[in-house]
Amino acid sequence: MKRKNVAVAATAGTAAGVLGLTMLTLPAGAGAAPALPTVAPEQLVESVMRAAPPALTGTVAVDNALGLPAIPGAGQASEMLGDGTSRFQVWADGQGRHRVSVPSDSGEMTVVDDGSTVWKWDSGKQTVTRTAEHAPEAAEHGAPPDPAAAARSVIDKLRQTSDVKVDGTASVAGRDAYELVLTPKPTERTLLREVRVAVDAEKRIPLELSVLTNGSDDPALQVGFTDLDLTAPDPALFRFTPPAGAQVQDGKAEQRPQHQPAQGEHRVVGDGWDSVVVAQMPQQQDSQELRQVAERTGKPISGPWGNGWVIGTKVGNALLTSDGRVAVGAVPEQVLIAALGDA
Repeated sequence: MKRKNVAVAATAGTAAGVLGLTMLTLPAGAGAAPALPTVAPEQLVESVMRAAPPALTGTVAVDNALGLPAIPGAGQASEMLGDGTSRFQVWADGQGRHRVSVPSDSGEMTVVDDGSTVWKWDSGKQTVTRTAEHAPEAAEHGAPPDPAAAARSVIDKLRQTSDVKVDGTASVAGRDAYELVLTPKPTERTLLREVRVAVDAEKRIPLELSVLTNGSDDPALQVGFTDLDLTAPDPALFRFTPPAGAQVQDGKAEQRPQHQPAQGEHRVVGDGWDSVVVAQMPQQQDSQELRQVAERTGKPISGPWGNGWVIGTKVGNALLTSDGRVAVGAVPEQVLIAALGDA
């Protein structure tokens, strides 16, 4: 997580703070489930982790029922974090180059990673941000990742603290898939009931993932491919030339923290389902606006650690303190409070 993304990730609580658990899925398509050979859960998980990222062109839909407040500084991402359905396009060449296009009411945000430089084009503001670093995870530059990459990350983080099973098959974006289900072990302190991942039967790449909470049979957040083509896209899609008249600025390639959180940095307390991200908010305008959101919509709370506000969603909680610390996770607020002390 980079400094400029801390404010967004902290509130999305909820979305990024639950360590990616809220990225992905659409319910499996209607119709008869495809007949596929039996596969053991451990074998399916291992094949997903070994599968090479493919070349692809896809349309991704996000169906969100989190009930998050408006998030300062999130831009187009804020529209996806709000309740409702939104869509974006993704392209990958299978060799580390990516393109993401996110439409909005004010224009379109496009992020292009050409393998050496990341370009972020905001058509509404007519600005281009150029960062001289290779970042396969486009989300680090304000764009959502494709479902395959995000679901693989979720499986990797949760596999050791989950009961894993294969629960039938499905058809997703016209492709046969296995339904992989990860359920938290009884020792995990989380608000989530399970994560379901549809895994492509042939390529073993995740196609969709649904996040379900305790007390509800409806996913709290769904994201996944609605259309998917696994042929190589036109290489020209991964080259970017700033449009005429655009303002071009250089972004900064910042190092990931390796120590106690300083301003804008973060650390993770715990692991698996009850992991909590703890950070010190940077002193920026977005952070001040985030505090105003917390004061307006959050629940006041206090303790030996100080005073603050808790913002809750169906998938987790975020705790923002009056001195600018934030703790976020897919956990009850008591776990956030304990994490503040541990951090």
